[in-house]
Amino acid sequence: MLRFEQLDRRGVDPAVSARSVQIRVPSLKGTLLVLPATAGDRPNHFAIPHYILKTSARSPYLRESTVSKKPTVPPESISRRSFLQRTGTTAAVLGAPLVIPSRLLGKNAPSNRVRVGHIGAGRIAQGHDMVGVAGASDLADVLAVADLDSRRAASGKTRVERLFSTRNAPNPTIAVYQDYKELLARSDIDAVTISLPDHQHAEVALRALYAGKDVYLQKPFTMTHAEGIILREAVARTGRILQVGSQQRSWGPNEQFRKAVEFVRSGRVGQLRRVEIGLPIDPTAPDDPEQPVPPNLNYDMWLGPTPVVYYTEQRVHPQGTGRDGGPDVQSRPGWLRNENYSLGMITGWGAHHFDTAHWGMDMELTGPSRIEGRGEFPPNKIWNVHGKYHVELTYPGNVKMTVSDELPNGIKFIGDDGWIFVSRDASQTASDPSGRATSLKSLDASDPRLLDPNGVKVQLPHSLSHHRNWLECVQSRKTPLAPAPIAHRSNTACILSWIAMKLNRPLTWDAKAEKFVNDPEANAMLSRPERAPYGATRLAQTKTATR
Repeated sequence: MLRFEQLDRRGVDPAVSARSVQIRVPSLKGTLLVLPATAGDRPNHFAIPHYILKTSARSPYLRESTVSKKPTVPPESISRRSFLQRTGTTAAVLGAPLVIPSRLLGKNAPSNRVRVGHIGAGRIAQGHDMVGVAGASDLADVLAVADLDSRRAASGKTRVERLFSTRNAPNPTIAVYQDYKELLARSDIDAVTISLPDHQHAEVALRALYAGKDVYLQKPFTMTHAEGIILREAVARTGRILQVGSQQRSWGPNEQFRKAVEFVRSGRVGQLRRVEIGLPIDPTAPDDPEQPVPPNLNYDMWLGPTPVVYYTEQRVHPQGTGRDGGPDVQSRPGWLRNENYSLGMITGWGAHHFDTAHWGMDMELTGPSRIEGRGEFPPNKIWNVHGKYHVELTYPGNVKMTVSDELPNGIKFIGDDGWIFVSRDASQTASDPSGRATSLKSLDASDPRLLDPNGVKVQLPHSLSHHRNWLECVQSRKTPLAPAPIAHRSNTACILSWIAMKLNRPLTWDAKAEKFVNDPEANAMLSRPERAPYGATRLAQTKTATR
């Protein structure tokens, strides 16, 4: 018999084996401990055949269990709704055990759906994350949308409703918040997508983990390397599922990134010698003057841990009207071109292509040992991210990587026996700057025989939807395709490249210690000061102090 000290709003889906079971109970805030049934057990528990659970105060997942051969209570057919109608919530918690038949606990049970909140309702949220979750509407419901711009928050609600209606999915009831912390406080929300400017990633994701939510976090993983270590460790400590939006691992319909990686790791190019990554660059423009802060925007919270500077639309995101009559969430926002909020294309598209490169190199959990780079940085104070650049990195096995805006947008793996190139089917995301033109196909090679699917030795997981992979892992508690440790390492390579571009001199990196060797100037650039009361470092320290 499985007993809970409080009635869960969604139920559970037990997967039974002889000695272990993993049970997902999203709305309970505590570790579930399996205990054998005893005569002294109180009857005021929510009961399910086979197990007895009680809660403590850490993680909502069960790893070990004692399993009885048969139910201690005969099953009966009764739904949660009819039970509540008959007895009321109080009776459900304090009365006799409720027995749930196994047919209500299967994969397609209503109780097994993931309840999602969207944090951020801008360009990537409405064009990608909301679309991805709605595309898996058989797995998830959306309960809330939050954005510091109230116009965008309301627009996000409308966007989700339309996406679900076009898929003939049940019309979701969606709450709208301007403060994401109110969304995180809801115990009925299991998981969140985070589609925010880079400088907000770490703190918001950390708060989500501390609130017991699983997370889909847009790339790059974090703004700074120090934040990356904090967030990676928090994921491990809390046991939450975190997927980073490195969706080239789930690219469809042709799956060219997975195929390219399988070919390279199966030895098609022979000994891998070099990797080339091409990334576009952002244009700059003169600084716009100060403007009044729009009443619909919480500008102080938007600035977060960064310094206080005057507001201008050029710095944040468009306030005009979009093609659909709502706020403009199609145009490229200004924050992507300001180093307080983004490091530029070296992390923007770099997070995608470094991730694919590491995947193909089979070096997802390590990093370069030497970095040397140069870059052009405009004198403007607002659109001041890098322009043209060139970076050289050296990886274990003396594999050399070149990253440059002079290369075609994509990744080329070069070995003794030839090369394989891979990129997206289209060269750019909507409103992103164009990369260098190329005649190469999205999956190309020096010899077509290198792309023969027969005889591939390395087989990697197939996924056509990064959000579906995340939601499936939220249910199964398996590791997603782009977890925190891997995302942190690819983002680290991007950040190291940016530091090398800034310092314009060779750098030596200890990938195990995650520090530059004898280089205080470079190590100081791995973190940034945080403006109170914001910041992931401050939040993590507060959490540690209260443990």
